[in-house]
Amino acid sequence: MEDYFNSKNLITLIVKWKYQLSVIGVAAILLSAFFSGPIFITPLFKSYAVMYPSNVSPYSTENETEQMIQILQSKDIRDSIIKKFDLAKHYGIDPKYEYYISTMLWEWNQKVKINKTPYEAVTIEVYDKDPNTASAMVDAMLDFYNMKVRSLHKEKFGEVIINFREVWEMKRKDLDSLKQRAEDLGTQYGILDFPNQTKEVMRAYLGSGSQYNKKEAERLKKNLEEKGGEMMLLGELMKSESGTYSQYKLDYDRAVQNYNRNYTYVNLLNKPFPADKKAYPIRWIIMIVSTISALLIAIMVIGIIDRRKIKS
Repeated sequence: MEDYFNSKNLITLIVKWKYQLSVIGVAAILLSAFFSGPIFITPLFKSYAVMYPSNVSPYSTENETEQMIQILQSKDIRDSIIKKFDLAKHYGIDPKYEYYISTMLWEWNQKVKINKTPYEAVTIEVYDKDPNTASAMVDAMLDFYNMKVRSLHKEKFGEVIINFREVWEMKRKDLDSLKQRAEDLGTQYGILDFPNQTKEVMRAYLGSGSQYNKKEAERLKKNLEEKGGEMMLLGELMKSESGTYSQYKLDYDRAVQNYNRNYTYVNLLNKPFPADKKAYPIRWIIMIVSTISALLIAIMVIGIIDRRKIKS
């Protein structure tokens, strides 16, 4: 059989059966053209977008592009698109069908492609029988992506706001307690400025003349001896707590600012648009493959029949 199908015998066979093979080839072309037409295969139009992620930070070890792909492939975005465009009706799938979910997922995976380019950009490709629907679906996926990332950021910064607010309020209460204690020392013991008051008391004791009230100086001296150390400690604590309080207040304000921002998270390179030419099926490829396949099968069958005739 291998000898029979060598190049010389093969050419001889083709020449011998050239008319029959020509008829088969023409029939294959006509049939493949007919069966690849819109009557049997619904034409699909492609719309696409190319973009880079923006204003995001990567999670774990994935980069921004991989993170963008994961979010675009999330169930939330997929379900939102299915609901927005009523894809069950659009694809002709009965929601009551036993395998509705599996069928819908299969259709989605066939019609929606999300991939990474060699240059770390992300492409969204949508195929649909309506070019306007395909373009609108890509636009909607970009909108839902922005909404999803924004919700994730708000959730994260909302937690940060709560944490910073708790610490900030705690520091404010601590600072208020220190200030209140300092006011009490000033009211009850007359201690307002420990270093300067100490100097004045020493001048009263070491100096001469009646311009100083000795009795008052003694009272203040006693108060300074008993409460002066506490006042100095309060001063240092208030200074330290004021710095910490200001830092937490700044962090809290920054978290509130991040929570309230309405950024977009896509740098769009190619905006989607309705296609004016179908992307599927590519009829000439179907016709070529079908014709070549038909001719190869025909040659094999004719070769076997011819071989049997020679033997008999």
